[in-house]
Amino acid sequence: MKLLLAPMEGLADAPMRDLLTAAGHYDWAVSEFARVSAAKLSARSFRRIAPELDHGSRTRAGAPVRVQLLGSDPACMAASAAELAALAPAGIDLNFGCPAPTVNRHRGGAVLLEEPELIHRITRRVRAAVPAAVPVSAKMRLGVEDPGRALDAARALAEGGVGLLVVHARTRQQGYRPPAHWEWVGRVADAVAVPVVANGEVWSVADWRRCRAISGVPDVMLGRGAVADPFLVDRIRSDRPFCADHDWPRLQRLIDAFWGDVQQRVPARHAPGRLKQWLNLLRRRYPQAGALFAALRAEASVEGVSRVLGGASGPRSALAA
Repeated sequence: MKLLLAPMEGLADAPMRDLLTAAGHYDWAVSEFARVSAAKLSARSFRRIAPELDHGSRTRAGAPVRVQLLGSDPACMAASAAELAALAPAGIDLNFGCPAPTVNRHRGGAVLLEEPELIHRITRRVRAAVPAAVPVSAKMRLGVEDPGRALDAARALAEGGVGLLVVHARTRQQGYRPPAHWEWVGRVADAVAVPVVANGEVWSVADWRRCRAISGVPDVMLGRGAVADPFLVDRIRSDRPFCADHDWPRLQRLIDAFWGDVQQRVPARHAPGRLKQWLNLLRRRYPQAGALFAALRAEASVEGVSRVLGGASGPRSALAA
């Protein structure tokens, strides 16, 4: 059984990956996407998105990090992948799942699932451009509107050379609206000869059990559910019940540590919003986080947030401990 941490654009950045992989054991994580357009990306671009590349492609807690590429030009994708491979990533992941309209309008992400021949060429070129020892995986959705197209897309990716396929169990049109259609993950798994990982709408241990039972696949990638409950991954591994009151003191320490880390690694004008974004998700599972979010909502400065959190004296990085 594998549990993976999903790439979440604008949410699971390096500080959040450090936090989540310190709070629980993931087999590996995937970075936010590096956008490949008209030219090969530089090593600097990859290090900005995945600073873990300078530390053995691992988070501070030791979780391997695969770096994700998004684009539609096979040659540029292959050249960028070769540049990335020279930095020794834990793996390269290809994004065919992003539903964002801005990304899709520029022929990136889930919209490419309508073009199986193109995603096959992209995958084949990327696989040929990097050493065999570098794993290449891909993340996809159930097509754009019609999930029936998912099987053609999955076959195109598998035959193009990906060694593992993550399937977010919704179409692009469905976005993040529940439910997730886990039964389609099973259909994809039956259609390809590579391992398939289920993703989408797993917020609890019960969701994880149902996802595996319905999809028939053993491995699951956790996304927003992991951000809303940082202990979910270990709760799954240990079959420990959820108790907000029991976990809140430990979560408070993580919040303090995250705030210190964000101050070090995020521009000051963005730091308060970054913490409030996380608290907004945490309050789905933790009433205490809702109260803290309300107390911080009007604070726009680092000093104001630190005062509310308990008079933190400045940047620190408890997550590095």
